[in-house]
Amino acid sequence: MTIAADPTSLSPSPAGSSDPSAGLRLRSLRKTLGGRTIIDDLDLTVQPGELVSLLGPSGCGKTTTLRMIAGFLAPDAGGIEMAGRDVTRLGPDKRPSAMVFQNYALWPHMTVAKNVAYPLRLRRLPRAEIAERVDAVLQLVNLLHHRDSRPPRISGGEQQRVALARALVQEPEVLLLDEPLSNLDAKLRVRVREEIRDLQQRLGITTVVVTHDQEEALSISDRVAVMNAGRVEQFSAPGELYRRPETEFVATFIGSMNRLEGGFDGTRLVPGADVVGIRPEDVVFTLDPRPGAVPARVERVVPHGHFHRVRLRREDATLDAFVPGEPPTVGTSGYASIASALVYRDGRLVDAVSR
Repeated sequence: MTIAADPTSLSPSPAGSSDPSAGLRLRSLRKTLGGRTIIDDLDLTVQPGELVSLLGPSGCGKTTTLRMIAGFLAPDAGGIEMAGRDVTRLGPDKRPSAMVFQNYALWPHMTVAKNVAYPLRLRRLPRAEIAERVDAVLQLVNLLHHRDSRPPRISGGEQQRVALARALVQEPEVLLLDEPLSNLDAKLRVRVREEIRDLQQRLGITTVVVTHDQEEALSISDRVAVMNAGRVEQFSAPGELYRRPETEFVATFIGSMNRLEGGFDGTRLVPGADVVGIRPEDVVFTLDPRPGAVPARVERVVPHGHFHRVRLRREDATLDAFVPGEPPTVGTSGYASIASALVYRDGRLVDAVSR
């Protein structure tokens, strides 16, 4: 990736490009810290120009993985290939990657321009080249008007863009983002994540994002690697993760799920199943009976903007349903049926049942 003096002249590389000199590959990575296995035999391939999120609960190993990719932490076993070459033994400054840290790590006494220029000054590049590249990348992230401002005097979203500009000015093959939106309020997070995704697509830069926010991961990623206990449980496109979670862990971690023990899908036993998962939008509540419906009573109604989360008590189970429009009132009696369900055995998806 090259930052042009005129950002409109950038020629982005499309996601999925066959360029063999780009992309990222992790091979059988392992890492133990404090006597505990943090990463256990992890394999992952990020295609050229692709944005991949590492998503999972605290302690699952996603940040440790990112730090190994960046070169701040050495793996105990396995290898890392970046931009077509093995970088496992190289330090951060020798890798064709750049990282945006969670706390941005900006120098408060330096101007925006000097913060962005800092990694280029460490490389002792010519002053004229530094100035040209800094102005180009600041224009790219719409911060040229703040080149002489200091970080404490600009907003949190602008500080995040300064940190991003400092990474991009290095012209990395791989961009690494560690919880890039965690310091922003909810409304600003939505706007900034859209800016990051737009910029990533324009540049066509291979990108790995660490986040614990599933909405964030699903909204900006080409694919998401859901991690649990140091392993990747599933690596799929966002829609596939939600529609067909391959493990019980992914099913309960991504979105909302009614989890019924003993292989019961709401109307019958499912032979050989341990757990049946039912998305709330697949629970249908009606005031009149319909085929396959079971009598149910409304126990709770929670507003969520354009829909309501309704807790339904049936004789056989308690289910949450997403009800659009005007919700039923607490105490209303009606009928609940199941449109589709996911069937799990030994923690793995074995069937998807629709009615």
